[in-house]
Amino acid sequence: MTGLGTIINSVSIIAGGLLGHFTGKLFRKEQQDAISKTCGVSVLFIAIAGAMEGMLQMEGTRIISGNSMLVVLCLAIGTVIGELIGIEKGFENFGEWLKRKTGNSGDAGFVNAFVTASLTVSIGAMAIVGAIQDGISNDYSTLLVKSVLDFIIIVVMTSSMGKGAAFSAIPVFVFEGLITLLARFVAPLMTELAISYLSLIGSVLIFCVGINLIFGKKLNVANMLPSVLLAILAAYLP
Repeated sequence: MTGLGTIINSVSIIAGGLLGHFTGKLFRKEQQDAISKTCGVSVLFIAIAGAMEGMLQMEGTRIISGNSMLVVLCLAIGTVIGELIGIEKGFENFGEWLKRKTGNSGDAGFVNAFVTASLTVSIGAMAIVGAIQDGISNDYSTLLVKSVLDFIIIVVMTSSMGKGAAFSAIPVFVFEGLITLLARFVAPLMTELAISYLSLIGSVLIFCVGINLIFGKKLNVANMLPSVLLAILAAYLP
């Protein structure tokens, strides 16, 4: 069944949100803050591992770094584009709309939890590659692995940040669903180099999410999302 991977991923996020909502009530406010910061540290290390994989390589007995200019240019230009479009504001407005429609108007942290969780589980090569595999060959194995990871992440985020995190299932369903439907058109663009660049820039953005989890919101990560598209385009430059 085409799209089954997207459905499984979305359901896993909802299930993680439900479990996190009920377990979160067992912790005091300071304990929830500690869990949130711990989640942030975990996200940082996951992001660092992904970024280093794209920037470091062995040359004989030496480890050399590369793609620094790619990171700088993609992030700088992508952020300018995102700031001009106002992607972060769009996420927040949708979060506010969700908060009202779901009867959570009194939850001050709803929007922040929604935006942070959405970015954490949506950015990355697994979502795009997995959705393409699902759309072309009905192979949802990659999205199944992602579903397990997302379930754990959303359990922790919901228990520490609030139930807004569970609604990240919506952008994941829309994003992965669209890629699955358009898989035959998207697949030729996703060369090995394009996926490598996407993974690198996506990991850097996830690192920024981790910073926000630990230190409070310091970066408008949603406004940096165009960097991912620029990374894919960069794979086709001479």
